[in-house]
Amino acid sequence: MPLLSIVTPSFRPVREHLLEAYESVRSQKLPVGWELEWVIQEDGDTGEARGILPTDPIVKFDMGRRGGVALTRNLALARSKGELIKNLDHDDILTPDVVARDIEVLTSDPTIQWTTSRVLDLLPDGSMVGFDQDPTPGRIEPGFVFDHWRKHNYRLPVHPTTICIRRELVTALGGWMGIPGSDDSGMFVAASVISYGYFHQEVGLLYRKWPGQVTAQTNHTAATEWKLRMGLIEERAEAIRKLWGFPPRHARQA
Repeated sequence: MPLLSIVTPSFRPVREHLLEAYESVRSQKLPVGWELEWVIQEDGDTGEARGILPTDPIVKFDMGRRGGVALTRNLALARSKGELIKNLDHDDILTPDVVARDIEVLTSDPTIQWTTSRVLDLLPDGSMVGFDQDPTPGRIEPGFVFDHWRKHNYRLPVHPTTICIRRELVTALGGWMGIPGSDDSGMFVAASVISYGYFHQEVGLLYRKWPGQVTAQTNHTAATEWKLRMGLIEERAEAIRKLWGFPPRHARQA
């Protein structure tokens, strides 16, 4: 049977948050014939996530060395078996039917290599805030995400953590990019310059914002590191685009 793998890195999870993530995974309805696994990789070896979640055959745990979110996410990818790979952070919540929508698009059009969805920020008081610059729903051509990202001070038009991607593409790119704080952006930008994607107008994820999450700092060191990360993401995407033989988007439109 075809399989979709949800991969999740975990470090010191908050019990209530992880259980909400679990319920959002468990409640997904799949197209006929499809199966789902949730691969949770702990950044370390305390076993905290295993101690929180109930025994469930779809949940696959493992532990390993401390190495940060990119290494941990890639270990989850290595352990996964699905032909489609969907990302989920351990404190976020999938909305109903998002997995079915991802599968529908990726199985109906072989030229589309990844999907993303609209996101709502979930604030500590329970309120939700949307993003006012979502792209037009539907097919996204190669280069669109990269061009928008560079023109808008390295701000993406869609949230990279919502991605569902074909396994062959994400593994060809080396998985999530090994940089602090931007591993999902680095992988997504690279994928977007050499492949067609798709944006769902329906909300696919509640992105939890809370005091304990890893957030960008504002000191000089963090600002310098951020510039280095963005520069490396940009250089990598340009190199991948050239090596794959994709001309810049403006050249294709000429």
